[in-house]
Amino acid sequence: MRPFTLNYALPTGQSAAVPPYHFDVALQLNVLPDGRPAVSDRALLMATGTTTSTAGSQTHFDD
Repeated sequence: MRPFTLNYALPTGQSAAVPPYHFDVALQLNVLPDGRPAVSDRALLMATGTTTSTAGSQTHFDD
């Protein structure tokens, strides 16, 4: 039996979009093809948007 919530919690397929950056394990951040941190590209930030999470702020005093 499949739990009801898994019908909505799991992605339905792979996205065809390819981001113009990759995660650099050594630096622990997203990097552009030219080596700059992805956060330095203002146009990229505006195009991709942001996400926020409130999970930690509900459980930790230092968030």
